[in-house]
Amino acid sequence: MKPMVAIVGRPNVGKSTFFNQVTRTRDALVDDFPGVTRDRIYGDAVWNEIPFTVVDTGGFSGQLDDAFADAIRHQVDEAVTAADAIIVLMDGRQGLSPYDRDIVDTLRDQPKPVLFAVNKIDGPEQEDRLAEFFALGLEHLHPLSAEHRYGLNDLLDRLVSNFKPQTEASRDEIRLAVVGRPNVGKSSLLNRLVGAERHLVSDIPGTTRDAVDSVIKRDGQYYRLIDTAGIRRKGKVTRKLEKFSILKALRSLDRCDVALIVIDAAEGVTDQDVSVAGYAHERGCGSVFLLNKWDLVEKDQNSVRRFTEQLRGAAKFLAFAPVLTLSALTGQRVQRIFKLVETVYAQYTTRVNTGRINRILEQAMADNEPSLHRGRRIKFFYATQAATRPPTFVIFVNYPEAVHFSYQRFLVNRLREGAGLHDTPIRLVFRPRAGRKNIAARPKRRERSARRRKRSR
Repeated sequence: MKPMVAIVGRPNVGKSTFFNQVTRTRDALVDDFPGVTRDRIYGDAVWNEIPFTVVDTGGFSGQLDDAFADAIRHQVDEAVTAADAIIVLMDGRQGLSPYDRDIVDTLRDQPKPVLFAVNKIDGPEQEDRLAEFFALGLEHLHPLSAEHRYGLNDLLDRLVSNFKPQTEASRDEIRLAVVGRPNVGKSSLLNRLVGAERHLVSDIPGTTRDAVDSVIKRDGQYYRLIDTAGIRRKGKVTRKLEKFSILKALRSLDRCDVALIVIDAAEGVTDQDVSVAGYAHERGCGSVFLLNKWDLVEKDQNSVRRFTEQLRGAAKFLAFAPVLTLSALTGQRVQRIFKLVETVYAQYTTRVNTGRINRILEQAMADNEPSLHRGRRIKFFYATQAATRPPTFVIFVNYPEAVHFSYQRFLVNRLREGAGLHDTPIRLVFRPRAGRKNIAARPKRRERSARRRKRSR
C-alpha cells in the first residue's frame, strides 16, 4: 500500500504550491489569498522510484472570525491520523507565528516521521531567515522554495527514506477489495463470503466508513477480503467522514490483487459504476464485475447478455474483466466468485517466457506492420516481461513515442491471445534500445547517394 504524506501548516504558507510540485500537477488551487484550500486534496507522487500519496490540507488557524476554522481543523486532524508521514510548512517571509508553535506542539510527540520545512526561502542567501524558527526547539529545519524547487530534492530524499519497502504477506494470500458505489450490497456480499454477520448491513447509504479486513480459508487458499465504503460522485460528497472513507476505499485498491466491483443490477450500470471501475483500472489490479441483486431483475433468456454488453460498452477499458450475476441476499452464485478470482489471479501473477513473447511480437508485426513515423519504418527489436501484478512487458523500439495507441491496443490483444492472458490487465512500456544506434533510423545507402548528387548540382 502506498505511504500517505500529509502537508499541514497555517494558511498561505505554500502548501498547495508544494503539493503541485511534488505531484507534478495543478490539482491544488493556488492563490495569495489565505484559506483557499478547505478540503483535503489527494494526489499520487513518485520519488526515487518510491510511490506515495500526498494530501493537501486547509490552513490551520484559530481565528474566531473564520466560519470554516473548526471544519478545517477536523480535516487536518483526519489527514494526520491517516498519514504515514507529515510535512509541516512554515513561511520564511512572514516569520514565526503563534500558529506555527501550536502545530509544532501538537505534532512534537507524534510517533510518525514529521519533517519541518520553512518555505519561501529562494536561495542560500536567504537561509538566515531560518534563525528565528530554531526557537521552536527543532533538531532539523529544511529551507525550501516550493515555487522554485529550491531544497525540494533534499526534503523528498529524507521523506522517502522513512518508508520501509513493501513486504509480501506472511502467508500466500489473495487480497480482494470489494468496491462500488453506496448501497449496492458490498457488506452483504462480504458477510455471505465470510459466513458470519461481521459487517454492518443497512439500507442507509454510507453505513460502512472504514476499510475492514477479513481473512478466510477456502480449499487450502487464504483470502483477505477488504470491505470498503461506497465511492460517491464528487458532487455528492459533503460530509467530512465520507470524504475520509473514500480515501480508504481508494487505498484498498492499492493493496489488493483483485477488485470485486459490485454493481446493483436492479438499477443498471451507472456512470458512477464506470468511475469506480476506472479507479481499479488506473491502479492496475485485476478486476471482476459482480452484478448483485440479480434476484430483483425481471429476466428473460437474453438478460445476462444484454447486461454484459451494456457493461462492456460503458467500461471498454475493462472489457477483459469477467462478469458474474449473483444475489448476496439469497447466496445465488456467490461461491462462483472464488473460481473467477483464482483464474484472474493466476493470470495476474503469470510470467511469460521471453522467447514466447518475442514470437508473439514477430507474428503480430508480420500480420500488421506499424505505420510509418515521419516516413521511416518503426522497428521493434525485442521484448521481455519486467514485472507481474499486472503482467508488464518492456518492448524496445527505435521510436518509442511514435507507437500509436491503436497499435498498442493491437499488441495487447495479441499478447492476450498468445500468452493466455484473457482476464488480466496488461501494461506495455516502450523504450529505445540502448548501446548502439538504431539501424532503422539510418537512411539507406542509395538514398544518401541520391541526396549527395542533388546537392552537388
